[in-house]
Amino acid sequence: MQTDAKIRLTNQYKIMFGLFKKKTEKEKLQEQYEKLSKEAYLLSSTNRKMSDQKTFEANEIMDQLEKLS
Repeated sequence: MQTDAKIRLTNQYKIMFGLFKKKTEKEKLQEQYEKLSKEAYLLSSTNRKMSDQKTFEANEIMDQLEKLS
C-alpha cells in the first residue's frame, strides 16, 4: 500500500512541476513524429492509403528534425 501512495505522490509531483517546463521545438517534433508513425502503423492493416499519407507526414517531420540537428 505504501508504494502505491509513493507512486501517486511522485506522479502528482511530476505533473505539478512539469506544467512549468516548456518543450523544445525538437521535443515537439519528436512527439509529432511518434504520433504519426503510430497512426500509420495502426492504419496499415485497415486503410493503406491513409497509412501511406501518415507515413509521408512522419517523414516530413523527420526531415525537419534532421535539419535541427
